[in-house]
Amino acid sequence: MRGTAQTAPLALVIIGGGAAGLSLADSLVRHDPEGADGAPRFDVTVVEAPEGPLRPAPRTWCFWDDGPGAYEAAVTAQWSRLRITGPDGDAVEAAPAPLRYRMLRSTAFEELVHGRLAAHPRARVLRATVRHVQERPDGRPGARVHAADPDGRPLTLDARYVFDSRPPARPPLARTALLQHFRGWFVRTDRPRFDPAAADLMDFRVPQPAHGLAFGYVLPLAPDRALVEYTEFSRHPLTAPAYERALRAYTGEVLGLGGFTVEDVEQGAIPMTDGRFPRRTAPAHVHIGTAGGATRPATGYTFAAVQRQSRAITEALGRPAAPHRPAPAPAPHRRRALAMDAVLLRALDTGRVDGPRFFTYLFRRTPAEQVLRFLDGASTLREELRIGLRCPVGPMLRSAAELPLLPRRAAPGTRPAPVPPTREDHR
Repeated sequence: MRGTAQTAPLALVIIGGGAAGLSLADSLVRHDPEGADGAPRFDVTVVEAPEGPLRPAPRTWCFWDDGPGAYEAAVTAQWSRLRITGPDGDAVEAAPAPLRYRMLRSTAFEELVHGRLAAHPRARVLRATVRHVQERPDGRPGARVHAADPDGRPLTLDARYVFDSRPPARPPLARTALLQHFRGWFVRTDRPRFDPAAADLMDFRVPQPAHGLAFGYVLPLAPDRALVEYTEFSRHPLTAPAYERALRAYTGEVLGLGGFTVEDVEQGAIPMTDGRFPRRTAPAHVHIGTAGGATRPATGYTFAAVQRQSRAITEALGRPAAPHRPAPAPAPHRRRALAMDAVLLRALDTGRVDGPRFFTYLFRRTPAEQVLRFLDGASTLREELRIGLRCPVGPMLRSAAELPLLPRRAAPGTRPAPVPPTREDHR
């Protein structure tokens, strides 16, 4: 009786243990299509930064979905109602059923995915600092990752494909380059102050900056607990004291929380740019997550696009491959969505569109579930046309007309990231 010849699993290295890296690793192990011999098809190594300055602090990710998903066990909270409050205090409240707004804390997400990886026979997580990635020097298809372990000893990993979620060293050339930057307090109040079923997605009752827009963001976790954030869309982040002053004013003068304690703090900055993030730097080296263009330029939302990107890569790797096929590098967003975002970013950046008035009006005149699908990049053409008709037509048309004439430039104080001349990187 002859045995079945075993096929070596496909060696994959994922750089980064954040939302993008762990989502891809999780997708691969959950959908690993076993071969005819019953053995795993994927050999997955996740390289996470060791404790230190390269390892990000705990953070929060939010997304919409219509039911229990792959990360239900790690969901911290969810909300069936959303509020948008204009500068005048007039609020729009919506129940976007069947969608719910959900929060994941990175610590719970990492624990869940690490457990799944540990249960897979060919998956592992390494703590190391990646130095650089190059083509394999032995001429075989693939890439070599040069890293150092926590003690500084050299570590080399060879893989057929490398998926890299590290942020780019320099931002890409762009016509418009804003940041969504924020600081948030996890607060516990002396008395019940929050409705745990409703999230304040945008509260514009805060002083607006001279350039861009600002809003409060409140995600209740219990009647006396919530994440309260101050957020700006503008060109430059604030200093820590400036964020603290804005949060004190918002929690005291606008929300009237009374006495409370701050139990935790989070801060971040998300690129909002029409720059083209290169998804492939070599045939076997692909960028994923924000580094691969997964962040929605006009909203900053990333998590849902990361899931789409991870599923597409998993499906591509599960199909029979030619020996020298480049690594799959799916586009996280459609061209149509990116074109609309470029116009809106230009309109906001020039001040032609009043951001608070625009977003408040959009939610007031459009079914909430359609707006949310649009923000996540999952809307249909018909829904996008309806939303377009509710936009300020004149400023949008002017912004759209001038975009092709504007040069793409490096952000002030930076040098542009190199863009490989590969056609797929310019989609």
